[in-house]
Amino acid sequence: MIVVTGATGNIGRPLTQALAAAGRQVTAVSRHTAAVPNGVRHVVADLAEPAGLKPALAGAKALFLLLSGDLHAAGARPADIIAQAAAGGVRRVVLLSTLGVVTRPFGPTRIAMRALEDTLRESGLEWTILRPGGFASNALWWAESVRAQQVVAAPFGDVGVPIIDPADIAEVAAACLLEDRHADRVYELTGPEVITPRRQAEALAGALGSPVRFHELTRDEARTAMSQSMPAELADDTLDILGSPSPAELRVSPDVQRVLGRAPRPFADWAARNVAAFR
Repeated sequence: MIVVTGATGNIGRPLTQALAAAGRQVTAVSRHTAAVPNGVRHVVADLAEPAGLKPALAGAKALFLLLSGDLHAAGARPADIIAQAAAGGVRRVVLLSTLGVVTRPFGPTRIAMRALEDTLRESGLEWTILRPGGFASNALWWAESVRAQQVVAAPFGDVGVPIIDPADIAEVAAACLLEDRHADRVYELTGPEVITPRRQAEALAGALGSPVRFHELTRDEARTAMSQSMPAELADDTLDILGSPSPAELRVSPDVQRVLGRAPRPFADWAARNVAAFR
């Protein structure tokens, strides 16, 4: 049995599908009732209460651990989830971390995530740590403005990073859960190229078959918009990365190729698969 947390999201959903397609028994964990593939067991649980995971972990041998935002908050104890997994007989944990633990290690959320990585390493369990950079799916922030006005509004229009398709993260996670060769490894996951917001808008236009205009926001305008859906500190942190990526944040990692034997998908591929969200 393999347990997938965050099973209804951009990574958890395709991961659950891949594991089920591979013929494995899967338990999908999410906060709310949701549709899951045929043959997959679904358990509603809140990771902020690790004791509630006990029914989901019963009989499990592997766990994909994806933390929701509140598990990075002050007072959260995500290390308890690893302890609960070990106590329940889980042997392997694949943790979704972030590239920021090495590129910008001093932010509060990255300090907490690095501590969780250390806890996992010291747990006695088999482990694999995945550190993705920015997600292609962050482009969904623009879906409403593209639908209504055919506009992508973003700061730093000509500054890019090698964003990754969440489907590639899911495929890498599936390999790490299923194959012994990935034990005790850390993988940095990026897309195949540095791509700017302006070029993302062009890719969306190509997928839609209609023009999409790019409008460059000032940093202050972007901060105001982002602060409506995230803490101001996190908005500033994100804007620092988007506006002035470090050499490490610009690096295209070979790790997707190493794990999957193929190059990561470009942003245009993600745009084509998700074009309905922008129509």
